[in-house]
Amino acid sequence: MIRKTLTILCTAGLLASTCATATLAGPVERACRQSDRPQASASLCGCIGRVADQTLSNSDQRQAAQFFKDSDKAQEIKMSDNRSHKAFWERYKRFGQTAEAYCS
Repeated sequence: MIRKTLTILCTAGLLASTCATATLAGPVERACRQSDRPQASASLCGCIGRVADQTLSNSDQRQAAQFFKDSDKAQEIKMSDNRSHKAFWERYKRFGQTAEAYCS
């Protein structure tokens, strides 16, 4: 319901800055913005989201976004013996290094 209302307002040209953020933000940026971390500013989350868009698949972004809510999940993936978890973790590390270089 909220998403439909926001879409209608965006289509009507109202709430322009909110619309751009709401419709373009990927899973990592949204998770960053919704986190309770004090350093999670709109500009920092936007930068991190842009790096995620360029370096992670949608599936990887959804998995990485879970880390904002549950940091223990990151440790589980990192320590896992599962081959797909190991591959994801390598991609996630590259994303983190790139985000740190561009967004700090």
